[in-house]
Amino acid sequence: MKYGNYIPQPTDTSDIELPNELMELGEQIAKNVHEVWSMGRIQEGWSYGPERNDAEKRHPCLVPYEALSEEEKEYDRRTSLSTIKLILKFGFKIVK
Repeated sequence: MKYGNYIPQPTDTSDIELPNELMELGEQIAKNVHEVWSMGRIQEGWSYGPERNDAEKRHPCLVPYEALSEEEKEYDRRTSLSTIKLILKFGFKIVK
């Protein structure tokens, strides 16, 4: 099967506005996403390295979330916030 003509079609959540409480939840989810990713990499034999090296299994993002660059944190935030918006778009409620 070829995917040369694949066009991503994510659900449009631009109409969903998140209250501050869910923005805070988004940050917590972003941190956890990074922790899960890091744990998986470490279990696969990866370790920290100042530059990514697939052959040596080294990655510069194998650091605590707080030590990531804002650019890297933003990647995790986009993932978490878009997931929260999708949950709300589908009519689910998030309550504490």
